[in-house]
Amino acid sequence: MSHFTDLAHQYIDGEWKPGSGSWDIIDFNPYTGEKLASITVATAGEVDRAYRAAERAQTEWAETNPYARRLVFERALRIIEDREEEIAETIVAELGGTRLKAAFELHLAKEFLREAVHLALRPEGRILPSPVDGKENRVYRVPVGVVGVISPFNFPFLLSIKSVAPALALGNAVVLKPHQNTPICGGTLVAKVFEEAGLPAGLLNVVVTDIAEIGDALLTHPVPKVISFTGSDKVGRHVATVCAQNFKHAVLELGGNSALIVLDDADVDYAVDAAVFSRFVHQGQVCMAANRILVDRSLEEEFTDKFVAKVKTLRVGDPADPATHIGPLINSQQAEAVSSLVDQTVAAGATALLHGTVEGNLVSPSVLTGFAPDAPILGQEIFGPVALIVPFDGEAEAVRIANDTPYGLSGAVHTADVERGVRIAKRIHTGMIHINDGTVHDEPIVPFGGEKHSGIGRLNGDAMVDVFTTQKWISIQHGRSRFPF
Repeated sequence: MSHFTDLAHQYIDGEWKPGSGSWDIIDFNPYTGEKLASITVATAGEVDRAYRAAERAQTEWAETNPYARRLVFERALRIIEDREEEIAETIVAELGGTRLKAAFELHLAKEFLREAVHLALRPEGRILPSPVDGKENRVYRVPVGVVGVISPFNFPFLLSIKSVAPALALGNAVVLKPHQNTPICGGTLVAKVFEEAGLPAGLLNVVVTDIAEIGDALLTHPVPKVISFTGSDKVGRHVATVCAQNFKHAVLELGGNSALIVLDDADVDYAVDAAVFSRFVHQGQVCMAANRILVDRSLEEEFTDKFVAKVKTLRVGDPADPATHIGPLINSQQAEAVSSLVDQTVAAGATALLHGTVEGNLVSPSVLTGFAPDAPILGQEIFGPVALIVPFDGEAEAVRIANDTPYGLSGAVHTADVERGVRIAKRIHTGMIHINDGTVHDEPIVPFGGEKHSGIGRLNGDAMVDVFTTQKWISIQHGRSRFPF
């Protein structure tokens, strides 16, 4: 796989070219501060070219035999397997992911490509009865046409592929806009893989740009019918509003404020392990992360002591070192925001069992407890290595606290009684929740998505067919209709 500078272009209609905007997006390594690449931004005119290329290419692709379409994804999978080490190094360099995190992201990306191979054959038509004699009702599943994909900086390679591959497998074309902090992993690297896998030109286009340059052109353009957006709820609200005004379907995978609940009969050591991973994987920059760890008061002291002890063993540093648990946050704004949030929360009366420090973009873990019930930090998503421990008295209070947030993405319940865990899980307003496990999970065929401010719609498995195809009714009158005039 070529190096950063080779991939520092726009990819439109099968051509690699610089953007024609008047400024550059600079791609930095968040750990070393080294400049990896600069990419001249795409203009609204180039977004239009990308969408028009997609529109032209999609017609023939939709008519391509799905068995033939599958071959592209099989080849893409082999390319990723062959270059796994190189792609992992790119993830480490561009987004500060640890080696473990890079391996996790690549594992899932390959799983989603394997599923895309099957998705090509998934859509099924139906024949439905009619109250009219001689009429045959056929319902076809057809591609929506062109899909716009906007991916985030935390799992850019995975989360771009997760929408791009199914959309293509189901006969659509795609215009992908990666996050400006991860233009290679989230954008041009994905395009390179598919180009080498033999995807026809125009079917996947990558525009590296920013709202400051193109405004809402990616959303308001007449060509795309569906926008798949992963990111913050603040931006998601804007995407949903603009899409609705333009009669486009938006699939939104947004932020979370997940609770990991430790009931009075839980295995404490195991719950500690699950909670530490669920909070600190990828520096806490995960939408499904366990933001709040709710612990039955009878276990609070034991759990807290063991949790803090384990967090103290986490190594903060160079993400390229396999022994590192916690690498840098994506940029200095994030590092400063997380640090000042901790300071404000402690100043407002919370107790810092561990108070993290900041060095460059490295933020070491904080563990906070002793909040006022209305502490603002309890209601928001923290995209960083900050754990909140909240004691509760009894199941009802655990459920109330878990639900006391605008978000509803993931969660976990730890208990010796699995069915007790399920009963509680059913009462928590969230799209996904796991018994006796962590909060960070994604699988190719299980409906993935959130409730409340955590998003609209689902991805994965059959949900991909629902999102990236539409239904078309074609009726045939085998006899003759009688018309009243």
